[in-house]
Amino acid sequence: MPAPAVTELRYRREDKALDVAFADGARFSLPAELLRVESPSAEVQGHGPGQKVIIAGRRHVGIMRIEPVGHYAVRIAFDDLHDSGIYSWAYLRELGERQTELWAEYEQALALKGLSREPARRG
Repeated sequence: MPAPAVTELRYRREDKALDVAFADGARFSLPAELLRVESPSAEVQGHGPGQKVIIAGRRHVGIMRIEPVGHYAVRIAFDDLHDSGIYSWAYLRELGERQTELWAEYEQALALKGLSREPARRG
């Protein structure tokens, strides 16, 4: 069954969080970092099972713009210049409902690879 339609989509720049409300009353606040590291793009998810890429160093990533894609999704452009993911209403709902689980999986994957959420230091 498809997710209910999104009735409100608001980016809070100071908190780097996207607030999403659905027609059935469900509401979620999705951090830009989570949206970035869980991008539905092939660049992140790969082209098949087991090909997901772990994206490190995005703790401070923000959103530059959000563009509608028909009446069912948005394309999010991040300030690290990633902009190829199309976030359907169903995918936004899944991210909201599984946020705690996804964070735990992400942090575990980073730890296993010796990576960090913090950006790499330059120079």
